[in-house]
Amino acid sequence: MRNLLITLCLPLGFGCSHILNGMNTGTDEAQVQNNNQTMQLVNNQRDVADPVSNDRLFQSDFAQKNSHTKPTPPMRKNINHYVRGIMQDMVENLQYVNGKTPLAVSSFVFLDDDFNDSSLLGNQISESFMHELHNFGIPVIDFKTTDYMRVTPEGDFVFSRDYLELNQDQNFKYVLAGTLVSSQGGVLVNARIIGLQSKAVVGTAQGFIPQSVVDALNSNYRTDGIMLKQASK
Repeated sequence: MRNLLITLCLPLGFGCSHILNGMNTGTDEAQVQNNNQTMQLVNNQRDVADPVSNDRLFQSDFAQKNSHTKPTPPMRKNINHYVRGIMQDMVENLQYVNGKTPLAVSSFVFLDDDFNDSSLLGNQISESFMHELHNFGIPVIDFKTTDYMRVTPEGDFVFSRDYLELNQDQNFKYVLAGTLVSSQGGVLVNARIIGLQSKAVVGTAQGFIPQSVVDALNSNYRTDGIMLKQASK
């Protein structure tokens, strides 16, 4: 009888052991699965919280703060900028002058001064107009160009203001000329294109050059070792 009981209990013991092992195995698998999910979550969090991305964001924010604390200084405009605007206004009402009509540009003179005397400012305005006319496709005659190259110890020159050295026969029928008026805060510019024979005005424009731009030329002292001439009087 005792042997029979032992025989019956042995399968029950093995069955309980198998159930316990199964429970332990299921617990271990669940724990491993939880660990895998936790590691995956950590990896996903690491992908989002990338140190390099944070560093880039910091640098971008730092650059924006620096851009506000250290603004870029505005670019200074020179005479060419204002002459370009005057030229655009003149082209809108220009008549009889086109790509087949050559013209010359004279020095600009102050309205309350002798018309036989110009200045660095007036000469620079005329030089700027020559450039703008050429850009608009209008042929420009530089009548100050001689028929030869004059070589001296001081340099090689092809320009001259001596009318005896210049060609008396010039191929232009129109001229761009103008006057200057000193005003509060700057200089008023009156520009016009005139027919030499008819004396008819075929194009006009007006503009204003701020005094700070004029002062960039208006200097009678040395700057970086270069002597600058008087621009206005």
